[in-house]
Amino acid sequence: MNEKNKTKGIICTLIGGICWGFSGTCGQYLFNYKNIESGWLVMVRMICAGIILITINLMKRDNHLKDIWKEKKDVIRLILFAVCGLLISQYTYLTAIYYSNAGTATVLQNLNPVMIMLLVCIIGKRLPNKIETLCIVLAVSGTFLIATHGNLNTLSISKEGLFWGIGCAVGAVFYSLLPGKIIEKYGSMVVTGYAMLIGGISFALISGYWKLKVNLDMGTILGVLAITIIGTAMAYTLYLKGVSEIGPVKASMLASIEPVAATLFSFLWMNTKFAFIDLLGFGFILTTVFLLSKKS
Repeated sequence: MNEKNKTKGIICTLIGGICWGFSGTCGQYLFNYKNIESGWLVMVRMICAGIILITINLMKRDNHLKDIWKEKKDVIRLILFAVCGLLISQYTYLTAIYYSNAGTATVLQNLNPVMIMLLVCIIGKRLPNKIETLCIVLAVSGTFLIATHGNLNTLSISKEGLFWGIGCAVGAVFYSLLPGKIIEKYGSMVVTGYAMLIGGISFALISGYWKLKVNLDMGTILGVLAITIIGTAMAYTLYLKGVSEIGPVKASMLASIEPVAATLFSFLWMNTKFAFIDLLGFGFILTTVFLLSKKS
């Protein structure tokens, strides 16, 4: 790997993570100021993002767009990933933002590596090693500090915010594990594009959010466009470019800038107040990401 490509990979990964963090804050803006429901935003974001990603692949003339439909087991895996993986991940994440804020929701979502590690230990019928045990302690401590500010008698965030925040970490576990080898086989943008479209359309039909009347003023339109274009098309494209240049382990560590960016955007743009103990809890959880990424 030459230095030029390495630098390009690092920059692409960092910008991709920042785009994800920015999109979360755009969601917070739509919830706080435009009275948008999280379910409606999930539906619109997924369908629009799916169309954008598939269009990009059509422009690239990617043969995988057709190939993925040729094997029944891959189609089943794609649908399972779309509905039980991506849809659940998107819904829990945006609902967590709805009940808390972009920074807190994004940090709690980063509990998912610890959950995956625990699942691996259970399946492997073994106890966590020293680094894994440290990560469990840090994750539990970080969540405790965010939820209670160290006071067992009170919650510093709403019960709904905590529930959906932990739920979006569980959703991220499903999102990470369900696609299996189809991403490796057909490419992340093809799989994600189809999964976004399938998940969004399925959710629209089940939930009926497409019937909801929304005031599409300029602020709402710009917010939705920012989430779908900057937070999806740009973020995925840049992140995957970074992975191709520096590898998935380094990329996943650098992508941890997402919750940092979401916290900063939420503070600077939305005037969300974070106490020092919140930031300490954030730090504990994000440390687990670096430890587990380095270990992997």
